[in-house]
This record gives sequence, structure tokens and C-alpha cells, in this order.
Amino acid sequence: MSARPEDKLSSYPDDTSRAYRERLAALNVAPLWDVLKGLVPNEPRPKAMPHTWRWEAMRDRLIESGSVVSAEEAERRVLMLENPGLGGLPNATDTIYAGLQLILPGEIARAHRHTQSALRFVLEGVGGYTSVDGVRTEMVRGDFIVTPAWTWHDHGNDGNGPVMWLDGLDVPLVTFLRAGFREEYDASTQFPRSGESDQVYTRYADALLPLENKHAGTTSPIFNYPYARTREVLDRLARYSDIDPCHGVNVRYANPLTGGWAMPTIAASMRLIPRGYTTEYFQSVEGTVLVGVEGSPSVEIDGVGRFDISDNDVFVVPGWSRWRMRADASSDAVLFAYSDRPVYEKLGLYREKRG
Repeated sequence: MSARPEDKLSSYPDDTSRAYRERLAALNVAPLWDVLKGLVPNEPRPKAMPHTWRWEAMRDRLIESGSVVSAEEAERRVLMLENPGLGGLPNATDTIYAGLQLILPGEIARAHRHTQSALRFVLEGVGGYTSVDGVRTEMVRGDFIVTPAWTWHDHGNDGNGPVMWLDGLDVPLVTFLRAGFREEYDASTQFPRSGESDQVYTRYADALLPLENKHAGTTSPIFNYPYARTREVLDRLARYSDIDPCHGVNVRYANPLTGGWAMPTIAASMRLIPRGYTTEYFQSVEGTVLVGVEGSPSVEIDGVGRFDISDNDVFVVPGWSRWRMRADASSDAVLFAYSDRPVYEKLGLYREKRG
């Protein structure tokens, strides 16, 4: 059986290529050769841009949101951080969500659960709390708090002033996989049991684990890593350990049962850059969200420029950017960081370059 003329691309003159593509489109088919280099690029091409959300401006807008909508009406009074390179998507990087949440005195953000994993990084305020599956923990500036996927959680404020924090979630990943589920609790709160979060920390955080561990799941059993303790560890490492050339003094929040990341889809860490120190350049495939905690750090992205970071500023480093950090001569700099590095590692796609 001889091939039909339309089966032989080489027999087509150039002026028929459009007609050929129209015939393919009618079959829901497209030629790979038109898009091969974009579909399989030589290196990652993130759409996200380096961007800073300045706390000085964001705090005003966040406080203003308290007069625009109540916590009850909003369920979660959050300002989503939309990267200007992503065309209006509610993503801070190509793969990570970030938002700023406000709870006013006496308010409650009612209980619900969802398949997205979440972290809270506390920015400001006294008297805030969150409860996870009935266990309550207080929220103090600098605390890293984990809300595992599909756990009941609610927030509240027993203090006299506003409480604000950064939410970080794996929303883009779960959305891409079409794996999002959500459920409302049958009451506004879980009537949480106070104090048990400290017991959980003590049980798992001293390198002495219960012989019969009953914790299930891939997320750390510790769900509040207090900043005061994290800062002590950073100080000890700064005095007695080598400084990583690319990351400074860097500690990752770990699951004590596995030694892996505290969350299965999100990598969270805290790093200290000694005063006057400039790190070496670093590249990796994950996009990173940074939050200024102490000092006056700056981030320099090769070919883009330098970005100064103040307390509570949120800054995005797009994936595969070549970047370094610096602390000024007056004080050490401390930054909180999170990304979806665990996903790349589990899929065998993680790659980095140093220097």
C-alpha cells in the first residue's frame, strides 16, 4: 500500500504547512517540532520574578482589611502575594503560595481542613494561637508552625492587639495534581487543649524518642518550632561550627522521626548570616520565599540586582536564579526560608550549583 501524499511531510511545499497544522488541530494533535526547545529547555525557565513585598506597606493594608471584612465573613482574612511575573495567579513563586493573615482581638478563624499542607511563620502580635487536631499552641514572632494536610485547624486571638503571620502552602502543586479536598468542621473551634504542644515538643525534640511511637503520617509530630530555641541553635552553630559558604549558618526544620524535612512537600529553614559576611553564589531548581527576621540582609541576584530586606519583608527568589546573601557590618542577619524542595528530591529532579 503506497503512502498518501499527506503522509509525506517532505513532499509539502512551505506554503501548505499552515493547512497541514489546521488538519492536525482538527484532530487535537500538534507537531512537537514547533515547540520542542520550549517544552524541553536546556535549563529551567521560571516565570516568577524576583519581588519584594515590603512589610511597611503590607502591614497597613493588612490592618485596613480588618475594617473591610470580618474574620467570620472571610473565614480566612488573608492577602495573597501574587508574583508580578505570573499573570495574576495567586502564587508567590511558580510552585509556592504565600499569604499574609490577620486576626484581631477576640476573633476566631473557624475550623476546617484540606489536603494542602500549610505553614505559619509568625510576624507580629501577642495573644494569637492556632490549634491542630485539638491541640493548641501560642503564636510568638518567629515561630514556625506546621499544619499537616487534612488536619482540623483554627486560629484565634486572646490578646489586645492584632496578630499577623505568613501562610505558606503547596496550593499550586495540589491544584496542578487536581488533588484538592476541603471540609468544614461542625463547630467554629475544636475547644483545644492548651499546653500539649509543649509536651509534644519535649517528647520529640531532645534526641530521645518514645520507644513506642504512635505518630502516623509523613509530617513532623512537632507542629510548633519556637523561634527562641531556633535562635539559640543558630548562635551555638555560629560560634562552634563552620559557616556554609552559600547558606551561612543554616538549620532546617526536621521531622525527628525520619531526619527528613518537617513537611513532606515544603522545605523550611532558618539561616543566620554573620555581620559583614557575603555568601557565595548559589543556584537550585526550587523557587524560594524569604522573610526578614533580624538585621539588614540583602540578596543579590546575578544579572538582576541587589534587594535589601527589612524585618518581615517577604522576598521571592525564582528557581534557577544565581543568588547570594549579605549581612551589613552592624549586625547579624536572620532570614526564614521555605520552598518545595522535598518534591524535587522525591521525584529525582533536584539540582543545584554552587559558586
